[in-house]
Amino acid sequence: MSVARVTEISSASKKSFDDAVKTGIERATKTLKNVEGAWIQDQKVLVKNGKIVEYRVNMKVTFVLMD
Repeated sequence: MSVARVTEISSASKKSFDDAVKTGIERATKTLKNVEGAWIQDQKVLVKNGKIVEYRVNMKVTFVLMD
């Protein structure tokens, strides 16, 4: 039986929510081993002068602990 852990990650992109998720997962896998999935908890945008300038996500990343 495996044991998993969940860690919270925040990530941002100037392009899209999708890009913010990809950026966060790519960064998480540099540090965490056995990443299995992620739950997107929140999505936010940063607005300046009436325009979206940044997309932000908070996600919970699940990874399996090694024996």
